[in-house]
Amino acid sequence: MKKYIIALILGFSAMLQAQNTVSGTVTDMNKQPVSGVSVYVPELHKGTITDGNGKYSLANLPDGKVKLSFSYIGFITENRKIEGIQKENTLDVVIEETVFHMNEVIVSTAFNKIQSQNVMKVEHETIKELQQKGTATLVEGLATIPGVSQVSTGTSIGKPVIRGLSGNRVLVYSQGVRIENQQFGSEHGLGLNDSGIESVEVIKGPASLLYGSDALGGVLYFNPEKFADANTFQANVSQKFFSNTQGSNTSLGLKTSSDNWKFLARGSYNTHADYKIKDGDRVTNTRYNETDFKTGIGYSNSKFSSVLRYNYNALDLGIPEEGIGEQSTNKNPDFPKQGVFNHLLSLNNIVYFAKSKLDVDLGYISNNRKEFEESNDPSLDMDLNTFNYNAKYYLPQFGRFETILGVQGMHQTNTNSGEEYLIPDATTNDFGVFGMVNYQWKSNVIQAGLRFDSRNINSLAHEADDHDDHADHDGHEHHGGEFDALNRSFNSFNASLGYKTNLAEPLTMRVNVATGFRAPNLAELTSNGVHHGTNRFEVGNANLKTEQNIQTDLNLEYSNSHFEFFVNGFYNHINDYIYTSPTGTQIDANDVFEYIQDDARLYGGEIGLHFHPHPLDWLHYETSFESVTGKKQSRSGGSDYLPLIPANNWNNTIRTEFDIKNWLAEGFASISVNTTLNQNKVSGFETSSSGYTLVNLGFGGTVKLGETVFDVSLNGNNLFDKSYIAHLSRLKTDGIPNIGRNIVLGVNFDL
Repeated sequence: MKKYIIALILGFSAMLQAQNTVSGTVTDMNKQPVSGVSVYVPELHKGTITDGNGKYSLANLPDGKVKLSFSYIGFITENRKIEGIQKENTLDVVIEETVFHMNEVIVSTAFNKIQSQNVMKVEHETIKELQQKGTATLVEGLATIPGVSQVSTGTSIGKPVIRGLSGNRVLVYSQGVRIENQQFGSEHGLGLNDSGIESVEVIKGPASLLYGSDALGGVLYFNPEKFADANTFQANVSQKFFSNTQGSNTSLGLKTSSDNWKFLARGSYNTHADYKIKDGDRVTNTRYNETDFKTGIGYSNSKFSSVLRYNYNALDLGIPEEGIGEQSTNKNPDFPKQGVFNHLLSLNNIVYFAKSKLDVDLGYISNNRKEFEESNDPSLDMDLNTFNYNAKYYLPQFGRFETILGVQGMHQTNTNSGEEYLIPDATTNDFGVFGMVNYQWKSNVIQAGLRFDSRNINSLAHEADDHDDHADHDGHEHHGGEFDALNRSFNSFNASLGYKTNLAEPLTMRVNVATGFRAPNLAELTSNGVHHGTNRFEVGNANLKTEQNIQTDLNLEYSNSHFEFFVNGFYNHINDYIYTSPTGTQIDANDVFEYIQDDARLYGGEIGLHFHPHPLDWLHYETSFESVTGKKQSRSGGSDYLPLIPANNWNNTIRTEFDIKNWLAEGFASISVNTTLNQNKVSGFETSSSGYTLVNLGFGGTVKLGETVFDVSLNGNNLFDKSYIAHLSRLKTDGIPNIGRNIVLGVNFDL
C-alpha cells in the first residue's frame, strides 16, 4: 500500500512540475513588433501581453492541442492551434489591421471554434459594446442585437425574446451553468447584472442538443470576466449616472494572477428611482435597487484547469400598480414589491490527456423569491434549489473527425414558505446523453449530433386555506389555492445537422436543421387562479405533452476589408405549442382560460450590412432589419397569430472613430436611428401597437490627463423624448408609455 501512495505522490508532483511553454514575437504586416497584444489561452483562463519588442511567453501549458488567441484593437484576431505541444515551442504571429469585429472563439457551441469556422451562426457581443449604447440594464443591451427583444415591466424587469420565443423557451447560461430562477413568470427577470460579465453569445434557434429541455427557442450564454494576465495585479472602479431615473451604478473590481493561480472579485450597486415619461410624470413604483457580488479563483497547470466562481445577486424592486400615481424620486420600493435573492456557485474542471480531454461543469443555484403585499411579511415565499452537472469528453481526433460524448442533468426542488402558493412544492429531475461529430475539409464543415433526454416532475398536493384567496403580483390569484399531486415523465430524442462552406473567398454559407423540445412547466401543468393583469382565471392542464420543434436556418455572409453583409432566414415549426384559450365560462366574474396545445410556426430573419468606405477610415455605417411572424395552426382548422411577437425593427447607426491630440484616444461618436414598425399581427387577446422612431447619440473614449487615464462615455437615449409604448411592454394594457429621454454618463478608472 505504501508503494502505491509514494507512486501517487511522485506522480502528482511530476504533474505539477510539468512545463510546456510557448513563446514568440508578434509583428504587423510591415514586420514591426506590436506591443500590448493580448495572448490568451481560453481553456486555461490564462493570458499575457506582448512587451515593447512584441515578445510574449506562456508556461504550464497542457499536453496535446493548445489553442491561443492573439487580439489587439484595430487588428484582426489571430487564432492559432499547436498540435502535439513540446516542452518548448516557438510561435511567431503576424497580425493584420482591420476595421471590423474580431473573429472570436465561440464558447457556447460544441467544439469552441472561431466564428469563421463555426457551423452555426452565433451572435457575439462584448458587454462593453452593449454598455456604450447607454442602456440601463443588461436585457436592454441584449435587445439591441438583431433577432433579440425583451418583454419588459418598466425599467427593472426584462425577459429576453429570441425570434418570438421567450420565458421557458429561452435558456440562459452564466458561469457555464443554466440559470434557474422561476423564469416561467412574466414578472421574473434574469437576475443577472452586467458587471463582471465579459461578453454574451446568442444562439438563435433550437440548442437542445447541447443544453436539453428549455433551449427550444435559443440560448443566451454569458461569459464571465477574464482573470488578470499572468503575474499582474489589476483594479478598477466605474461609475454611471442616469438622468431619467436619477440612477447610479457603481462597480469596483480587483484581480491578480500568477503563472498557476488566479483570483478576482467584483462588487456593484445599482439604484434607480421611478422612470419618467415624456410629459415629466413618473411611473409610480418602478424604482429598484440591486446588489451584485462576483468572485472567482482558479488553478491551472499542464494537466488540468479548475475554476471556482460565485455570484450573489439581490434585487429589491417595486411592482407598478397605480400607473401614474404619487410622484416621488424615492429609490426605496413601495408595496407591493419583490425581493429576489440568488446564489450561483459554479465549478469548471478540464482534465487533459495525451490526445483527449474531459470537461466537467458543476453548478448550484439557490433562488429565493418573496412578494410583499402590504407589509414586510411575505405573502409569497418560494425557494428554488438546483444542482446542475454537465460532462463532455472530447475523444482523440481521428483524421478529420472531432467527436464529443456527453451527459447532462439537473436535480431541482421548489418549496413554498409563504401564505400564497403560485406553484406547488415539487421536485424535478433531468438526465440527458448526447454525441456530436465535426468533420472539416478545406473551407467546408459538417456537424451532426444526436441526443436523448428524460425529465420527471413530481409535485405535492396542496389544499386551500381561507387566506389563500389573494392576488399576487406575479399575475396570479389562487382561488382556493388547491393543487393536485402530479407525477409526470417526459422523454425526447433530438438531432441536428449543419453545413458550412465558402461559396467564394469572401462569401460564406451556413445551413442548419435542428430539433428541440421543452417539457411543460409547473405553472402550465398546475395553475389554478386569476391572472392579475388580464382578469383571467387560468386552469393548468396536467395532461400537457412536450413541445417539440424543428427549425431550418440559412445564413449568408459576405465580407471584405471595407464591406460586410449578412442575411439570416429561419422557419420554425412547433408541435404541441402550449398557450391559454377561453372556455366560455366565468369564476368570480373572471373569464376562465385553460392551457391547451396546437401546432405553431414562426418564420422571418435578419438582414444587415456594415460599410467602411475607403479612404475614410474613421467612418462606419451599419444598418440591420429584423422580422418575425408567429402563427398558431389550430387542429380545428382555424388560424391565429401567436402572442408576444416583437414588431419589425430597422436600426441605422453612423459611427466615427478618432483621436484628439494627446488627451483622447480610441474616441468614438455615434448617432443611431431605431425605427419600430406597427405591430398589427397580434393574437386574439392582444391589441395592435403603433410604430415609433427613437434617436440615440453616443460619445466616448480614453481620456489622458497627465498621469491620469480613464474611460468616459456619454449617451443620449430617446434624445427627442418620444412618447411610445413598446408592443412587448407589460404596462401596455394600462396605456403607460416607456421611458423618456435618458442621459447616461459613465467613467471607468484603472487603479
